[in-house]
Amino acid sequence: MDQHDLDKKVLIVDDELDMLRMLAKVIAKKCGVEVETAPSAHEAMVKIESWIPDVVITDIKMPGMDGLEFLEWLTRFDSTITTIIMTGYGTIEMAVRALKEGAYDFFEKPFENEKIVHAVTRAMERTRLLRENLQLQQRLTENQRASGFVGKSRRLCQTLDLLARLAPSNATVLIRGESGTGKELAARALHAMSKRGRRRMVTVNCPALPEHILESELFGYRKGAFTGADSDKDGLFLEADGSTILLDEIADIPISVQTKLLRVLQEKEIQPLGQTRPIKVDVRVLASTNQDLEAKIERGEFREDLFYRLNVMTVTMPTLAEIVNDIPLLAQHFLELYSKEYDRSDLEFTPEALQCLMRRTWKGNIRELQNAINQAVLLCSGTRITPGDLISDSDVDIPGEAVANRTQACFLHLPYKKAKEEVLSYFTSSYLTNALTATRGNVSAAARQCGMERQAFQRLMRRHGIKSEDFR
Repeated sequence: MDQHDLDKKVLIVDDELDMLRMLAKVIAKKCGVEVETAPSAHEAMVKIESWIPDVVITDIKMPGMDGLEFLEWLTRFDSTITTIIMTGYGTIEMAVRALKEGAYDFFEKPFENEKIVHAVTRAMERTRLLRENLQLQQRLTENQRASGFVGKSRRLCQTLDLLARLAPSNATVLIRGESGTGKELAARALHAMSKRGRRRMVTVNCPALPEHILESELFGYRKGAFTGADSDKDGLFLEADGSTILLDEIADIPISVQTKLLRVLQEKEIQPLGQTRPIKVDVRVLASTNQDLEAKIERGEFREDLFYRLNVMTVTMPTLAEIVNDIPLLAQHFLELYSKEYDRSDLEFTPEALQCLMRRTWKGNIRELQNAINQAVLLCSGTRITPGDLISDSDVDIPGEAVANRTQACFLHLPYKKAKEEVLSYFTSSYLTNALTATRGNVSAAARQCGMERQAFQRLMRRHGIKSEDFR
């Protein structure tokens, strides 16, 4: 049993004392948690105010306050406490109502001990995620938002510490990392924390400029240097004099330009096209790449001497897989960002959605996560973002196995009933959206195409918050 579980607390509430003692013994032994009991909802309320549990297991039919009233009080007192309902014969309808009002799961008596132990384990994980998310929201300080970095994982903190130590120097820094890991953000942080931070950093998107244009943009030219050079032009290195220049995706710079760039790094001077005398410049050079420079050197596509000039200091940005514990904090940050942009201040994540985000594979790293939250905020029909809201329409273009893996990440860890509900909701919403897109919002035509009555089609639209005018 994980030592961390010993800090977990479970409260069992039931007026059947034999059931209370038996269940307490099973949960304490199998889950390795601290267990308390109460024979009524009123006694449970008194206990909870001084001994806050992670999970409450309660009977639904009890003298005095029943399980539904108790659940309502629990939700008001602390919405992060996860509740499991126990129900006897003839109270299934009440249990279903309890699920709709926020209970996590229910079991009909008599039940198998292993099943309720499994449910308690899942419920503790849910509570942990909810409470962790609340704590993470509180840690979103203004300083974090201003710098653009969000996270508290050890790996990210090590990277930020390295950036802070490198910032005051004039050393050339090579920033490496996969696409979407925040390389430009790191460059901006280096610049902002340096003595050059008061001046604007110049960024050059190297792959976006053809070879003949890149050279003149970087180093400038003099009037008459080539056809069309009707006046002098200062290059970006001269523009960055006294400041910082970021050469973004430097691996794509042509060999001819690499040679001239090497001179800038060695001699701290540039030579505009058409000018015979070099010009001294005081520029700090930062470079970024998501490519394997060593492999390019082997193929003769990148100068080895330039690589060593650029690689004075290296910062490698962590992938999202390396800072997976920062995902809830990042997700909350992006949720706040896009909720404000789209005026959706009522939105929040369900615990299942946060679990989905943490389990998914993010090949596009933080940028892909950001795009997923952007889409979810824009398209979510309710007030809670669920796993179904996090499956992108672009997934239809992904090979079947990859789609299955992504869907599994979001749904297969849920209880069966919840997973089925989420999958059906996602399928129905996607199905209706596809039909309305094809008919440009014509509900009658869409219903016919789907083999449904118009009224039934409209009921599904209302249930999933889909409006026909959005497709016209």
